[in-house]
Amino acid sequence: MGDLERNNEQLHRGLKRRHLQMIAIGGSIGTGLFLAMGGTIRDAGPGGAMVAYAIMGIVVYCMMTALGEMATRYPVPGAFTAYANRFVDKAWGFTNGWSYWFGSSMTVAAELVAGAIIVKYWFPGTNSALWALLFLAVLLALNLFTVKGFGEAEFWFAGIKVVITIIFLVVGVLMIVGIMNSGSEAGFHNWTLDGGEAGKAPFVNGIGGIVGVLMVAAFSFSNTELVGLSAAESENPKRDVPKAIHSVFWRLMIFYLGTIFVVATLIPFTEPSLLDAAEDNIAASPFTIIFRNAGFAAAASLMNAVILTSVLSCGNSSMYAASRTMQHMAESGDAPKFFAKISKNGVPVRAVILTAVIAATAFVASLIGDGVAYTAAYYLCGIAGVYNWLTISVAHYRFRKGWIAQGHSVSELEYKSPFYPVGSWFCIIMCIIVCFGANWWVFTDFNWFDFLTCYAIIPISIIMFFVYKKKKGTIKRKRELCGSSMRT
Repeated sequence: MGDLERNNEQLHRGLKRRHLQMIAIGGSIGTGLFLAMGGTIRDAGPGGAMVAYAIMGIVVYCMMTALGEMATRYPVPGAFTAYANRFVDKAWGFTNGWSYWFGSSMTVAAELVAGAIIVKYWFPGTNSALWALLFLAVLLALNLFTVKGFGEAEFWFAGIKVVITIIFLVVGVLMIVGIMNSGSEAGFHNWTLDGGEAGKAPFVNGIGGIVGVLMVAAFSFSNTELVGLSAAESENPKRDVPKAIHSVFWRLMIFYLGTIFVVATLIPFTEPSLLDAAEDNIAASPFTIIFRNAGFAAAASLMNAVILTSVLSCGNSSMYAASRTMQHMAESGDAPKFFAKISKNGVPVRAVILTAVIAATAFVASLIGDGVAYTAAYYLCGIAGVYNWLTISVAHYRFRKGWIAQGHSVSELEYKSPFYPVGSWFCIIMCIIVCFGANWWVFTDFNWFDFLTCYAIIPISIIMFFVYKKKKGTIKRKRELCGSSMRT
């Protein structure tokens, strides 16, 4: 048995295939779909938003199939860090592990802020910190159960989101064709190239607008990789992981591209109620706006409640991801051993609590404003997520090279990434472009707060990489990187 398969004895295998699918879907359908969607349409236009999400969707597909190949062969705790350690360099695994843990923790913070924003739809003027504290307590309670209890809760939370999103798409289409009242003239006038200020549609700010929203699209798709992380706690990863990967990808693409189409068709990108990340008055999502414009006040409140549930679900998945990553790093010596402890129920309690402490930064929203805090959080976790996708793709490329070098054939793999090596290289190139180019707007009106939230993770990771290499001496020969892990 190889090194990669030796460390999964303490975590309980309590997740079924339906849990894996809903954990990934639930983790990805949250603020990116229900809140940030409005900002992407405003900044890039309806056509630009669809192009950006389609591009990142292809990136996600390439990354997911690459991850599926490795996770099916080696379903281990802390998958991303473990694969980078073995197939690339331990210094890379070290930096990616800390970056991913921090990014997932900040995703929890973003969801807490979003939850407070949504609640203010009903209770304007209330304190954001108090709502964030309440929601954090709920997430802690869910994550301190057994993994099967967590999976079951996430299954039903995600199920609600999927059902509501499908209903929204159906109702939206009925509004577009004029069968239901849309609050404005039915049709596709928001997509035309004439007609006042909205005549900038479907592409606003051209290529720059598309590139500028790639990071938001990446944030929206973040947590799809949870399938690989939760494989170590799956009952049958070799059977369930490949099926979960394909079903999750296509469902998410339909949900996101379909939602962009409906929202952009029914709401002009100039609509002032769309999410403006620079302001605090963002109590309604595009979903809620559509129902409100149609005159269904009760439906809007119900939709807001569903969005609140989905936001907490996304935070729930992110806390799971962060705690499992921290536990693995602690067990492998890349984090304090204190956090490696697993309870008798198979839950890394100490890692969960540490993640909650970082997520508590959401409390500062009451000091700097909900909109500013939410924007900062999703940019921080967005770039950490893209860095993790880059790591997965590089690790997969090295894994396949090492697999062949050790005398194995591709036919021996239980699941094979269909577009290797083109898919891995496409994902690597696009992730580099997004990491360095998607936040180009920071330099047009420079301030240190925006720069640190959008780019600080990059130089910090580079510094951590070289400091680790100097201290540990992790330079490896090609065969050493892949050799021992290939022997089963």
